Amino acid sequence: MGFAMFPRLHFDISTKVCCLCNKIIGCQEMAQLILSAKAKHEHQASARELPAELIQARRFGKTRSAQSTALLEDYVELIADLLASAGEARPTDIARRLGVSHATAIKTVSRLKRAGLATARPYRGIFLTEKGRALAERVRARHRLVVDLLRAVGVPAEAAEADAEGIEHYVSETTLQAFSRFVRGRS
Repeated sequence: MGFAMFPRLHFDISTKVCCLCNKIIGCQEMAQLILSAKAKHEHQASARELPAELIQARRFGKTRSAQSTALLEDYVELIADLLASAGEARPTDIARRLGVSHATAIKTVSRLKRAGLATARPYRGIFLTEKGRALAERVRARHRLVVDLLRAVGVPAEAAEADAEGIEHYVSETTLQAFSRFVRGRS
């Protein structure tokens, strides 16, 4: 690569004088200035380049879609865990474990019922439909895989569990497969 890329940065090699500061410099300093200017130029170039509109819109759309389903996935996963450990999933327990109000838990459970993921019986709590159980299994497997990957790269257990709660909803199937290959390759 020539110096044409850096019009304000050029050197007189024979005298080793920098045109920016008129300072006599050594070869090593000259090389560092060139590398620094190159890195700055590459950073500026990459900062200006935006992806194509449709590609960027698809990326943001994927994020919005994941946000809308993340809450339902968390509820379904928790209900399955409560059913497995305590035999029942009451709105009060769900609210406490998710750190939301009782009214919020009831409202979200109503969304689960409308989506065909859960049923509720008076005085008996909330139960998952077949569709809800299948979703809970997929979410749990995805969660475990993200935790396993984070642990494999050195994240402490508690941080990995907490971070997986957010990451698990936004990871594509392609990325999950790559995570799985990486984790399997390490064992």
